Amino acid sequence: MINWPNFVSQLFNGLALGALLALISSGLTIIYGTLGVLNLAHGAMFMLGGYAGYVTYTYTGSFILAVIGGSLFVMILGIVMERVIIRHFYNRPHEDQLLVTFGLGICFVEIVRFIFSSQSLVVPPPPLLQGITSLGFMYYPTYRLAVVGIVAVALAALFIVLYRTRLGMIVRAGIEDSVMVDSLGINVYRVFMIVFGIGAMAAGFAGIINAPVVSLTPGIGDDILVQTFVVVVIGGVGSFPGAILGGLIAGEIISITSMINPGYAYVMLFVAMTLVLVLRPHGLLGAQGRD
Repeated sequence: MINWPNFVSQLFNGLALGALLALISSGLTIIYGTLGVLNLAHGAMFMLGGYAGYVTYTYTGSFILAVIGGSLFVMILGIVMERVIIRHFYNRPHEDQLLVTFGLGICFVEIVRFIFSSQSLVVPPPPLLQGITSLGFMYYPTYRLAVVGIVAVALAALFIVLYRTRLGMIVRAGIEDSVMVDSLGINVYRVFMIVFGIGAMAAGFAGIINAPVVSLTPGIGDDILVQTFVVVVIGGVGSFPGAILGGLIAGEIISITSMINPGYAYVMLFVAMTLVLVLRPHGLLGAQGRD
């Protein structure tokens, strides 16, 4: 039954999901916008962040340390991936990039499945964020409300890095013209390594933040990867503000449609993506893509 409290609750659910998708998509769009690499292992990095956080929580009992541990693990893994493998594919066709990152994603999933099996694992939220909160007209899970605030802080930190630091200036210049940045004597490969690490860390951070909401399984990154690519298409490839806008739109579409008919949630998401591709091929806030 659709009523006002139920509708508002779904709006909050969509906001929480949209914020999470925005954070994951921001990492993906930064990597593609700067490096030109289509990273199909991004969903696996989301999953790895959750599992690394779970291991950290198991040994420390601290959710904060779990968030730090999950994020740092995936960032370091991303840096190693870039230096050892991805660097050799910058000038290769996109098909090669898709194949190698897709293969890496499968390897990560199977390694996690081998170590942890396919059993669902749970990371509890911190004690202060457990339970429900009264909003006057309804009750809502406290941690889901906190997720919105946590992700907003993380996105603000990424915004500061991209738009208020020298590294961000180089990254944004690289998105526009990587050849020009290289000709200025800037070590673009070092920048690429840092960018890939930051993008991976965004996915890992989202993975552990999402762990108290949805239980961990090795395949949890598959669905989120599809949604993330849809978000990037809607918002605009290479656009950080577009990733935020696209994530919020996608989250609300999935949540509100699920309230009416869950079977059509992803159908409506792809309908929205199709409309954007027809009306604005470069996305809502995107510009002309790479050749």
